[in-house]
Amino acid sequence: MAAVVAAKDLRVAGRTRDTLLATAFFAGLVLLVLGLALSGSGQAPGQRAALAAGAIWTALALAAAVGAQRAFAQEQEAGALEQLLAYPGPHGALYLGKLLGVLPPLLLVAALTVPTGLVLFGAVEGAAPPGRPAPMTGLLPWAALALTTGLGVVGFAAGTTFYGSITVNLRAREALLPALAFPILVPAVIATVKATALLLSGGWSTEVGTWLTFLAAFDVGTILLATLLFPAAAEG
Repeated sequence: MAAVVAAKDLRVAGRTRDTLLATAFFAGLVLLVLGLALSGSGQAPGQRAALAAGAIWTALALAAAVGAQRAFAQEQEAGALEQLLAYPGPHGALYLGKLLGVLPPLLLVAALTVPTGLVLFGAVEGAAPPGRPAPMTGLLPWAALALTTGLGVVGFAAGTTFYGSITVNLRAREALLPALAFPILVPAVIATVKATALLLSGGWSTEVGTWLTFLAAFDVGTILLATLLFPAAAEG
């Protein structure tokens, strides 16, 4: 059931592209505003790295909320949400299918947002990996950044998709979804910002590995808990 729901959502997203365009525009707007307000030429490399990490993940967290609002809204607007919930099979699979439908557009937005944010804040000329000679300075640990981005996006999507199912029938769902989801996502926000800033300023380290391990555990725990609680949330 999860694969069927995800495939349907991805087909709809591919035809309309409204969710992708909305999340990309929102993330780009937030990043541009923060870049114009916070970037400067007299900042130290460590400060640029911290600002870039904060701005990138602020944009992605808000973009995840925008994308998750559409996860269940299409069925609700068409009056088909009740029929979808009545489909034989575990309701947790419906949540997993919606999550799999939200993830690809959000990962695509993240793939554009991260490099754009690094360039905008002048953080591309990051630190050299530990133990490397000075000529290596300027090379960023892209593999570690990609891993951090993937783990962070999964955590954000897992939390916002679950709360999207709770708020879909509410009149003020656009305002309530971020208000409910973001307090739960605080650990993921801290872990992603810390890991990204450390990678940009000092390359891979044991501390980065610790933050990513914590982030992976948060993702797994959030997905499992949301899958278990989704039937009760959907029936409520």
